[in-house]
Amino acid sequence: MTDEDLLSTTENNVRWLTINRPDSGNAITPDVRNRIIDHLAEANESYDIRAVVITASGEKHFCTGADLRAGGAQPPPKPEGMPERVTGDASRMIRSGIQRLIGGILDCEKPVIAAVNGTAAGGGAQIVMACDLAVAADNARLIQVFVRRGLIPDGGGAYLLPRVVGMKKAKELVFFGDDVNADEAERLGLYNKVVPQAELHATAKEWAERLASGPTRTIGYAKRLLNQSPDVDRATSFEQESHLVELVTATEDCMEGRMSFMERRDPEFKGW
Repeated sequence: MTDEDLLSTTENNVRWLTINRPDSGNAITPDVRNRIIDHLAEANESYDIRAVVITASGEKHFCTGADLRAGGAQPPPKPEGMPERVTGDASRMIRSGIQRLIGGILDCEKPVIAAVNGTAAGGGAQIVMACDLAVAADNARLIQVFVRRGLIPDGGGAYLLPRVVGMKKAKELVFFGDDVNADEAERLGLYNKVVPQAELHATAKEWAERLASGPTRTIGYAKRLLNQSPDVDRATSFEQESHLVELVTATEDCMEGRMSFMERRDPEFKGW
């Protein structure tokens, strides 16, 4: 793994993360996965990063999931007589791997956009669903490819997919593993917007910079409230809402929003 496998730039308060492994279908290695997680954690702590874009190189693949040819960390020595496979090892690998990445996107305090330049399959499809917004090129496809390998979805697919497309459609996509073209994915709500390939970067840039110039704390709290809403009852959601509204109204951006309204001018949000 080299620094070129994941390109990182920050421009106008937007952190751009570009998976740069087009010859491998932009499949992610453990190192690339961990670096994305680290960037998301940095975005949480940095006042200079107010939005994140995840995209990939080339025009064929966004991400085809984990690179199964890439080795992970060297496991500790095995005791004598220990079998090759031990119960619990695989589940631990999933928890510390793709689930940690998807959780990092969902829990990122800054808005995360997927700029989907091509096929998103397996874990790549889950990355798209975990992102707050998704802009896709017109050639982009989404595939819950797991059934083709005799597997069930990992990376939170069974959690995320029904929340986006509904249970019946989620089962259809998982059971058959069919390709979903860009127009159908947009219709199902998997993408927010589909544009020609040549316009993808500019569209994602416009959206990301618009978010980065917004009230960052407000957007982060709204993201938290929305992400939690399918999993709690009304009373709990209302209680969370009341606490978060109190936090938001104490931010300088909220005060700026009120002042700009009264002064009939555009607000200048600072992100705090």
